[in-house]
Amino acid sequence: MTGSTTSSGQLPVAGPADVRRASVRLVKADRRAFAATLALNALAAVAGLAGPWLLGRIIDEVRGGDGVSAVDRLALALLVCAVAELLLARWARYVGHRFGERTLARVREEFVDRTLALPASVVERAGTGDLTARGTADVATVGTTLRDAGPELLINGVQFLFALVAVFVIDPLLGAFGVLGLTPIWFALRWYLRRARDGYLAEGAANSEVAEVVAATASGARTVEALRLEERRIRASREALETSRRTRLHTLYLRTVFFPAVEVSYLIPVAGVLVIGGMLHADGEMSLGAVVAAALYLRQMSEPLDQILVRVEQLQSSGASFARVEGLARAPRADAADAPVPADDLIEVTGVRYAYDRGGEVLRGVDLTVRPGERLAVVGPSGAGKTTLSRLLAGVDAPSTGTVTVGGVPVVGLGPEQLRRQVVLVTQEHHVFLGTVRDNLLIAEPTATDEDLWAALEAVGADTWVRELPDGLTTTLGEGGCRTDGSQAQQLALARVVLADPHTLILDEATALLDPTTARHTERALAAVLEGRTVIAIAHRLHTAHDADRVAVMEDGLLTELGTHDELVAADGAYAALWGSWHGDRSASTETSL
Repeated sequence: MTGSTTSSGQLPVAGPADVRRASVRLVKADRRAFAATLALNALAAVAGLAGPWLLGRIIDEVRGGDGVSAVDRLALALLVCAVAELLLARWARYVGHRFGERTLARVREEFVDRTLALPASVVERAGTGDLTARGTADVATVGTTLRDAGPELLINGVQFLFALVAVFVIDPLLGAFGVLGLTPIWFALRWYLRRARDGYLAEGAANSEVAEVVAATASGARTVEALRLEERRIRASREALETSRRTRLHTLYLRTVFFPAVEVSYLIPVAGVLVIGGMLHADGEMSLGAVVAAALYLRQMSEPLDQILVRVEQLQSSGASFARVEGLARAPRADAADAPVPADDLIEVTGVRYAYDRGGEVLRGVDLTVRPGERLAVVGPSGAGKTTLSRLLAGVDAPSTGTVTVGGVPVVGLGPEQLRRQVVLVTQEHHVFLGTVRDNLLIAEPTATDEDLWAALEAVGADTWVRELPDGLTTTLGEGGCRTDGSQAQQLALARVVLADPHTLILDEATALLDPTTARHTERALAAVLEGRTVIAIAHRLHTAHDADRVAVMEDGLLTELGTHDELVAADGAYAALWGSWHGDRSASTETSL
């Protein structure tokens, strides 16, 4: 399927025409290296053609009664040609591999650029497994082909064509018979190519599904254990693995039919040329050296042809991988150049309903207006729809019905870069990237100075422990460097938010991994830094609601209460019950949880 995500939300796959155009574009980007590779391969093939012809000449010279000196001269020429072929072939591989590495770098850069340009909603629907599989296994497969298979295919293709032409030069009849003997390979190749692309695409999709199941199970391990979903997750994993196994066995079956048929077909043209050539030699129409040279050329053809067919098989796998990598270019995306500019910072939620796939409605008609510069706390029982509302406000998901706008513009219609400058969602999920502390912070604002970085760290209370690191901002984090605990990683994420400086910040359990004292300090520091900005906090600690300008209460997918802390406590409704429970008031409902 091309051009759109599948019904299951998977990212699109490029069609054969798209893959061909992308391949031509990559070749044009480094056309000089590609032309040099072709020229060197052609010269190496020409040098390799001299061997069988010179050997045939040696046979004819010996039969003609010439002396040792003539044989020595031909043998020396044979040696020189062999050395020249070796040197030219190695040079061609060197140039070809450099071409492949540069091209692979372009593929990787394009993939990263396209991934970063994807709307968050597209990534969420597709799942991280599909995107991860494309960015790792598929890109690696394409890289192997560009580095190894591509240059080797060029070398062997030129050698095969030149050897075939040489047979026709010796005798057209022998050349025609050699081509006729290779026809079984053509039929086997057609049979294989008709089935291989679909087979490898199915294998790649199955691998993505396995990656998605494993990633989802690993990230939600605590939830799986708490809800006793182990058997269900094991069953889902087994089903994904079984599908992957079947697709792998199918592509293995294609190879086990294709390659034996090819191997047998190599012997037919050589045997036929020896028979026909022997008959012509017996009639005096062809020298023995010519028959031997033609047979050697055909035998010589088997090695490059074998390599070509092996590489063709590899190209089917890499072609399917390239189609998945290139398919990212056809994924839905918000074009920042065409996206309208919000008139102001006013956020409006109007008649919003939302339902997840294979689930009931989570939001059932929500209306909310968030004024610029307002601090809004959203509270309510677990499962009330608070997190879903935050995702809609941040443009991660689009509402099933209704609208979520900022400055009159739908949030999901904003380009990724523009969206990041308008609204940022911070959850308890965080990531420390491999690199220095400085690298981890500059992701949010590449032009920030060290003073800006320290100010951001100080704003979230992280400057103390960063100053205690061996090299401060230049300390390497992650594998092979300093380890960070959950609270430190979360503080780095919050510091990135400070550097991004959005006008609206949505906090969904953003301080969940911090102890209460540190969390309160961090939230107050953020509030101070983002003075004049809009802050929407999904409040799981009610002191956040107490400090907010207004409090929105969510219950069963509906917005049931909206007002200041004092107003809602005085109203003695759901919020008052939550507040009483938070303070240990046993007269309040203790069945309601955050």
